[in-house]
Amino acid sequence: MLLLVPLALALTACSGPQSALDPAGEGAERIASLFWIMVAGAALIWILVIGAVFYATRVAPEHRHAERTGSLLLLWGGLVVPTAVLAGLLTWGLALMADLRAPGDGLEIAVSGEQWWWRVDYRMPGGDAPVASANEVRLPRGQRVEIELSSPDVIHAFWIPSLGGKVDMIPGRVNRLVLEPTRTGTFRGVCAEFCGESHALMAFSVEVMEPAAFEQWLARQAEGAAAPATPEAADGQALFDQVGCGACHAVRGTAAAGTIGPDLTHLADRATLAAGILPNDREALVRWIGHAETIKPGSRMPSFGMLPEDHVEAIAAYLEGLE
Repeated sequence: MLLLVPLALALTACSGPQSALDPAGEGAERIASLFWIMVAGAALIWILVIGAVFYATRVAPEHRHAERTGSLLLLWGGLVVPTAVLAGLLTWGLALMADLRAPGDGLEIAVSGEQWWWRVDYRMPGGDAPVASANEVRLPRGQRVEIELSSPDVIHAFWIPSLGGKVDMIPGRVNRLVLEPTRTGTFRGVCAEFCGESHALMAFSVEVMEPAAFEQWLARQAEGAAAPATPEAADGQALFDQVGCGACHAVRGTAAAGTIGPDLTHLADRATLAAGILPNDREALVRWIGHAETIKPGSRMPSFGMLPEDHVEAIAAYLEGLE
């Protein structure tokens, strides 16, 4: 019973929005199946080895085996069986690659891992301009989506454990990952390759939607920014331009056209701020604007704590209205 307690606690970590053992995608399901088969095989081998040791040391320690028996045991148990098992697992694992790496059949998304956030562009059919977003990915359920992965600075790794495997993002090279979500929900993705000072503060949310809902969402994302709805938000837009935020950030439909930082056109529609480390609400916006370099060390986003408090509140009100 004492052994079952830690086992039960360990198994509780097998579910959740960032678990490779709670698959919500075709690729993750195949990887999880391979993992459990390997676990079962390892457990069987462990039981056989421990059983043999227990027999030799506890049940019949005085029993002596012939030298030929020992040699056969070493040959089969130490060479033939492990070689056959490993060859079988390798063959099965390689056989999975063809389906996992097959091209997508619909939506294409370009994701760039940058220090320390994610640039996301949805490529529209018909050659229309891509729809820019950042720090979140939305996918339609049941469709094979091809994701183009790159990086302009250092090596990152794009990983959504619940949906598929991990792929590196290497400067000067474009890698591809195909995901096919099988159920709706919100999942968590991370950078799985150490990439610098704020590596641990570089996550993103992934929302899998029904295809019709996704199409409606993408159409809204292609539109320009919403106009300020309150006097405070209008003042915030003027301050946003005045202090130079538009030099780094784009807000489509306005004069802001920067490309250094995330596109903010529909910022309020995202689940989190600052690449998954803050909730997307007024209080967090104020904190991020005033203390970005403290919250995310090494970030290119400068802190604007020198601004009057009411100015920061007004800019936050403007950003909060960008739905």
